[in-house]
Amino acid sequence: MSYRSLLRVAGAGFFPLGFSARLPYAASALSTLILLQASTGSYAFAGLASAAQSIAIAIGGPLVGALADRYGHRSVGVAAALANFAAWAALLAASHGTREGRFAAATLVGLTQPQVGPLVRVHWSHLVRSHDEHHLLPVALSYEASADELSFVAGPALVGLLAALSPLAPAVVIMFLIVGSTLPFALLYAHRTTHRPSSGEHGKPHLPRRPLAVMFLAMVAMGAAFGAVQTAVTVYAGTIDKPGASGLLYAEFGIGSALAGLACAWLPQRFSLRARYVSFTAALFVGMLILFIGAQLVSLPVAVALAGFTVAPYMISIYALTERLAPAARAAIAMTILCAGGPLGTAAGQAVSGGFAETHGVEGALLTALVVAAGALLLALWAFLVDRGRNIWIIDRVPDKDQVFREPLEQSQNAR
Repeated sequence: MSYRSLLRVAGAGFFPLGFSARLPYAASALSTLILLQASTGSYAFAGLASAAQSIAIAIGGPLVGALADRYGHRSVGVAAALANFAAWAALLAASHGTREGRFAAATLVGLTQPQVGPLVRVHWSHLVRSHDEHHLLPVALSYEASADELSFVAGPALVGLLAALSPLAPAVVIMFLIVGSTLPFALLYAHRTTHRPSSGEHGKPHLPRRPLAVMFLAMVAMGAAFGAVQTAVTVYAGTIDKPGASGLLYAEFGIGSALAGLACAWLPQRFSLRARYVSFTAALFVGMLILFIGAQLVSLPVAVALAGFTVAPYMISIYALTERLAPAARAAIAMTILCAGGPLGTAAGQAVSGGFAETHGVEGALLTALVVAAGALLLALWAFLVDRGRNIWIIDRVPDKDQVFREPLEQSQNAR
């Protein structure tokens, strides 16, 4: 399947603007860390405030998704961009004030974070269906996973360059990106329409809670693996007395993942989502096993390069399954709930792997990633066995989202 078809459906301007629109999110945590450490002189406080910001993103994301489902993606996307711009301005002002003010402003930045990644995936779902191009959705999700990975390479790299000029510079550039990219992207490409039941509360479609919880836990596992790998490369860079190498190593991890994500567009359609989810979860486990063993027997940089290729296919399968699980009227909140698992898992992975790294070094951090990947594989196998023959937890067929309000609620109730 060619990416040229996506250009035809979305238009060429969608892609550069969409990529730059997600850079503020990718650069947010490191920018906050640098700004607050410079203003307080405390890494401990800066790390605590950055962690609070990550938790706030996980809390605020589903709220933004719920509002987008109710009031339309365009109006909520614009409001979130403006609110996030104001929150960054408040953080810059608070950097000269009290620690309490800095902490509150950093948290506000997280709560107002525009949910570009989750909402743009919902946009793709609407777009390909409106053009009667259902077969393009896997291609679009492959592109989005790669764009996310590349943004998390480019974002921190940009912050690193700007921080050499001033600790304030990354935050200022993020504000320019919000106004110049995130806001215009919401205005130009977010759809206005909302799905409303004809009458009565009983017409409101329900989210399949248990299947969505499985996808959420799968994303938590992915985030925890990310956090553990971040810790491992940071510890490794310290042991070779080259702290700057940690960013390069993690960029290597992200580039491998992005390339694998792009390649997923050419997977045959007969390779079902059910098979992809289980297969790619197994591949993720193998990748973390290679990383754990390879770091000890060969070298960490080589092992990181190989392991990175197993990440994006796993994430793409989770996004695709969630898109099929969610009714059209609740797609935004479903995607934002899914994505909330990422920062929560990352925070947990960093905390746990940091403890192991204190006593066992790089191997301790990588062991955390391996255990998490094993848990993700057990979760996938359990969901596969539970759903055998039911097509409720892992949906292979393409649902008719236009019929969502006329269908009985039996399936969503059974999924609970």
